[in-house]
Amino acid sequence: MAVALAAAGAALAAGCSASADAAGGGGRSASPPTSSAAPTPSGKPAEPSATPSRKKPAKPAGEPGAQASATRTPTAEPTPEGPEVLMTVGDETGQVRELQARLRAEGVFDRSPTAYYGPVTADAVSAFQEDRGLPRTGETDVVTWERLLARTDEPTHDELYPPTSQAMEKPDPRCNEGRVLCVSKRSDTLRWMKDGEVLAAMDVRFGSQYTPTREGVFEVFLKSRHHVSTLYDTPMPYAMFFSGGQAVHYSADFAANGYAGASHGCVNVRDEAKIAKLFGDVRVGDKVVVYG
Repeated sequence: MAVALAAAGAALAAGCSASADAAGGGGRSASPPTSSAAPTPSGKPAEPSATPSRKKPAKPAGEPGAQASATRTPTAEPTPEGPEVLMTVGDETGQVRELQARLRAEGVFDRSPTAYYGPVTADAVSAFQEDRGLPRTGETDVVTWERLLARTDEPTHDELYPPTSQAMEKPDPRCNEGRVLCVSKRSDTLRWMKDGEVLAAMDVRFGSQYTPTREGVFEVFLKSRHHVSTLYDTPMPYAMFFSGGQAVHYSADFAANGYAGASHGCVNVRDEAKIAKLFGDVRVGDKVVVYG
């Protein structure tokens, strides 16, 4: 066995390495200013209808007061104020994080809480408001917040600060028995599971379309704490090989650049503390399930 593992280690010295790609963005253009008053045919700006006339007309003798008042310039009625707005687009607070966790519990927000109120959060609030028969404003006012509080439990720490940046779907059924590295291409996550219980979870990324990460059921056949790829001359710390030269390992490039890049087939992990602990728990022979 030892001889076989040593031979496998030598064959895998090449390993796989990360490659970064560029990512771009866009901007938004500003709307042109609008005029607050339209010109009359005489060329002078019209007076707003809400402004009363300066001269009060004389009340004709014997004419009811109601008739006299009808000659005055009408005054606009004040617009009733709506409920107080607590959170809206652009806010970034702990309360927004709680809002997102509660919306996720309601099934209208499918991401991990970020504490930032962006367009996705506004859409989720609008969806909740529609479900509850409230005006669809996308803003979290007092009424919307109270309805949400009444329908959801107080979020737990893991619900407020989930272990992965992406929402994790139900694990593949093949992950529910034994000791398994359950790797999902659907949610870009890895779960370390024992008999169906999730013990740890972390973000991962995969190979590009030219060097795809293989899918299927495998076993960890080699662990290499300080592995270096001779093919790409890059470090592959905490490498756990499961299919040829493909391994689960820490990637400094992933940690620095996120998903703006890809591996050469390996499963990259960006949280060094998490994979260091995982490396200590995983044994040679443990199952690896990679699914898309």
